[in-house]
Amino acid sequence: MTRTVYVNGDYLPETEAKVSIFDRGFLMADGVYEVTSVLGGKLIDFAGHAKRLERSLGELDMAAPVTSEELLEIHRQLVEKNGITDGLVYLQITRGAPEDRDFAFPDPATTPSTIVLFTQNKPGLADSPAAKVGMKVISIPDVRWHRRDIKTVQLLYPSMGKMMAKKAGCDDAWMIEDGFVTEGTSNNAYIVKGGKIITRELSTDILHGITRAAVLRFAAEAQMEVEERNFTIEEAMQADEAFITSASAFVMPVVEIDGASLGDGKPGPVAARLREIYLEESLKTAI
Repeated sequence: MTRTVYVNGDYLPETEAKVSIFDRGFLMADGVYEVTSVLGGKLIDFAGHAKRLERSLGELDMAAPVTSEELLEIHRQLVEKNGITDGLVYLQITRGAPEDRDFAFPDPATTPSTIVLFTQNKPGLADSPAAKVGMKVISIPDVRWHRRDIKTVQLLYPSMGKMMAKKAGCDDAWMIEDGFVTEGTSNNAYIVKGGKIITRELSTDILHGITRAAVLRFAAEAQMEVEERNFTIEEAMQADEAFITSASAFVMPVVEIDGASLGDGKPGPVAARLREIYLEESLKTAI
């Protein structure tokens, strides 16, 4: 089945979708993106993603090509047109395609932003087998730029990190800066010690995860203790359990870090309970 995608106001078969070779997303990685999960045909945490998108655009002084209301309708249309029950909607906005390549930003009055959306079908997304066995991660240096709070399309190093993990026979990598874990290649990182959930506080050093915000809110409501602070990879290796959060993985347990098994090497109760709560509560507010 050929997907229907959205490009600059038009719904098109994916085989007919085109973007200029002069688009700054292609030439300069001058763009931002969001990924919204779909469960049961409904969007999870859409309002949070739309708000973060607005912030990312503002931080880069980039024009928004559509309103939040229009964006919601585009998401819903793509979910319907592509028959998505469980899956993802990917959204990307770039600074557009000026007449030629230049480091200077083009005038937004004459160069409109480029907006592209497409779906990915992921049957059984919430029932991932990985949630039952857990992930293995390695640690790598964090050499990214220092505005990680902006969700840009500059994903080369995270991609390299995932390949480093794959080469090591693992699932993902946690990045280390100044001796402390920042985040995973495409997720926020957590450890659990003595029942306490520990995760790095928000700053420009990490992405302000939408799933992170929801999970911490649900944890507080469930009377779980949360501490937002830096932690080292050595501390993580001695933790009772660990996990990551992201829009597509939800809450995913980590059972091994740099070859060291956590606890009994199986997903722990805190991560399992948080995943259960997150899915249950998020489905209640899905739109």
